[in-house]
Amino acid sequence: MQKGAEAVHAANPNVLIILSGLSFDKDLSFIKNRPLSLTFSRKLVFEMHWYGFTDGQAWVTGNPNRVCGRVTNDMKRMSGFLVDKGYPLFVSEFGVDLRGTNVNDNRYLNCFLGTVAELDLDWALWTLVGSYYLREGIIGFNEYYGILDWNWIDMRNSSFVDRISALQSPFRGLGLLETELHKVIFHPLTGLCVLRKPSGSSLSLGPCTDSEAWNYSPQKTLELKGTQLCLQADEPGTMVKLGTICGGSNSRWETISDSNMHLSLKLGNVTSVCMDIDSNNNIVVAGCKCLNDDSQCDPKSQWFKLVNSTRSGNGGNSFVDFDSITDFGKRVFMESFGWLDMKISLDRFRASLVLLLRLKGIF
Repeated sequence: MQKGAEAVHAANPNVLIILSGLSFDKDLSFIKNRPLSLTFSRKLVFEMHWYGFTDGQAWVTGNPNRVCGRVTNDMKRMSGFLVDKGYPLFVSEFGVDLRGTNVNDNRYLNCFLGTVAELDLDWALWTLVGSYYLREGIIGFNEYYGILDWNWIDMRNSSFVDRISALQSPFRGLGLLETELHKVIFHPLTGLCVLRKPSGSSLSLGPCTDSEAWNYSPQKTLELKGTQLCLQADEPGTMVKLGTICGGSNSRWETISDSNMHLSLKLGNVTSVCMDIDSNNNIVVAGCKCLNDDSQCDPKSQWFKLVNSTRSGNGGNSFVDFDSITDFGKRVFMESFGWLDMKISLDRFRASLVLLLRLKGIF
């Protein structure tokens, strides 16, 4: 690997060098014991792959809280440790079956998005293409992981695009200091964040670009930064609200479960409840889900991640204009008079554009 990196650097000293991991590009732990010795610096980037099937069918056969905790710890041990050492690390491949029927992928994605938000990782999505000339012996093979549909005209799953939009810009990122460090409360299932409603003290989910700054205190209160207001609850099934009396157990939020994505508090020092959402995306509290080994239980609505951010809540735009991408797909498809006569290789098209779907802070 060192020889290869030096060869690339010698050929072009102005490009980044991307170093892949072992075992299908998920394991970079060998660097702990055998650090790289290179003649250049400040241009090395590490990459990793992470899919639902990376861990077989674990998401189907296991409890999502436990599986998320285990695979996230494995990822941090094998690759994520590089972030703590200050190295650029990006997930150069992730993706899911966008038909929405794959339970393994669906559960994995909730955990993946929470982890990527927490670590502020850069990523590239597999894949843009909706179909192939020929794959696995099938003409016009339908790519169910593709953002575009089979004929490259529309998005295959627009709700998925909405979910990942919050992660298209860095929460922190190199040199990104729009405001002082604070927390946002990210909800992986929707790709939204907890916002204060303009009409009162209650809260709901909304775009993370509009999120206000939260502070998670040593006393485990979630405070609206710059105010005396904190998140609290009164009864199970009721809405979480902002209040000013923040010393009781009904305003002391703890992260629980193996996933570390349940935000729990006690009501009356007896009843434990967790932050949740209702059918209108209002923030409520309800009984904590899936804390045992039940593999049939899915806690997705109750997963929240406290994410460090220095991004100002200014309603900024996402990194990629998906309308432009679908317009390009339509143009390629229509001008080619059918996919069999395309002048552009779909595979090469995917390879050339996949990095547009992330690499937000690497270059």
